[in-house]
Amino acid sequence: MFFDLISLNRYVPVIEFEHFVKVVGEPTVIDQIYYLQYYKGGFTSGGWVEKFDFTECNEPARYVQDPNGQYRGWFYGYDTVSAANFSCVSYQGVASFAAPLLQDKPFRSVMLPRGESLLHNHFGQYSYWAARRSMRFAKHLRLVGDEFRRKYLNSTDEEDRTVLLDDWREMKRQHGDALGGPYLGVHLRRKDFLYGHKKDVPSLEFAAEQISGLLSAHKLNAVFIATDAADEDFEHLKEHLPGVQVLQFVPTHEQLHTFKDGGVAIIDQWICAHARYFIGTQESTFSFRIHEEREILGFKTEMTLNRLCGDEQRTAEACEQPGRWTIVQ
Repeated sequence: MFFDLISLNRYVPVIEFEHFVKVVGEPTVIDQIYYLQYYKGGFTSGGWVEKFDFTECNEPARYVQDPNGQYRGWFYGYDTVSAANFSCVSYQGVASFAAPLLQDKPFRSVMLPRGESLLHNHFGQYSYWAARRSMRFAKHLRLVGDEFRRKYLNSTDEEDRTVLLDDWREMKRQHGDALGGPYLGVHLRRKDFLYGHKKDVPSLEFAAEQISGLLSAHKLNAVFIATDAADEDFEHLKEHLPGVQVLQFVPTHEQLHTFKDGGVAIIDQWICAHARYFIGTQESTFSFRIHEEREILGFKTEMTLNRLCGDEQRTAEACEQPGRWTIVQ
C-alpha cells in the first residue's frame, strides 16, 4: 500500500499484510504478538545494557482476549484477524538481540508492534542505507506527488535532475547531482509539538519570517508546506506571506479514502523531497524521512539539513541545526 514491494524485495523478502491474510486464509490467526515497549524508568542499571523481559504492559493493553481465547485489537483494519498469544516485552537493545524471541519457537507467524523499539545494528552505515534505499514509496503515491509538482510547482524530474533509476542498487547519486524544483519545501509540525517541543516550534509569524527570508535568498516565489496545522492556522500563515504562492496538498475525499492518512503523508514527503531547498522541524521523524529521501536523490547537504528555529532561537548558537550525516552507498 505504501511502499514499492518490488524494490523492497531486492533487499529482503517482503509481502503486504493483505497478501499474508489471503495466503493464511480467513479467519486469520497470528500465532504470537510480542508488543514491544521501553523499560519503565529508562536505564535502570545506570548504563546501557542489552536486555529484554516479559513484563506487564506499561499502557492499557492494545489487544484484549475475547471469550474464545483469541486476542483482538488493531490489525490494520482487518476485522477477521486475531492472535492466539499475546505478551508485552520490555526491550532495550539492537535488532539482532531479539533473535531469541523468534528462533526455535513453535510459531509460524509473529507480529512485533512498535518495531521502532529495536535499534538498528549499524545505524548510518552501509546496511542501514541499503535497507533505506530499497524503501521506495509506492509508485501510485509518487505519481500523485509528481502530478502535483508538475501542475502547481513547475517541477519535473527531468528539469529537477531527480530521475529515479528502476533499480535502487544501480542508483548512486553524489551530493549536488539533484537540483530540485523551483520552490521551497517546508515541514512545519504543530499540534503535540506545540507542547512537547515548545521551544523548537516557531510562532506562525516567525515561521513566515523565516520562509520569506529563504525565498528571497534562493530567488524563489513558491513554497510547499507540509503541516498538521489547523486550517485557520494555515490561512493565518499565508496572510503573513503576501505575494507568495503558498501551497499544500489537500486530498480529495476519494484519495483520502484510498490512500489513508499514511499515503497522504507520503505524498507530502515526496513533494518536499523534490524542493530546491528544504527546511523541517527539529526532532520530527517526518522531517528526518525527507532528509533521507533527499540524500538518496543527491541534493547538496546544505540544501537539505535545515530546520525552523523557535521564537527564542534567533541566533546560530541558539538554533542548532540537524547533524551533518551523509549517505553510504
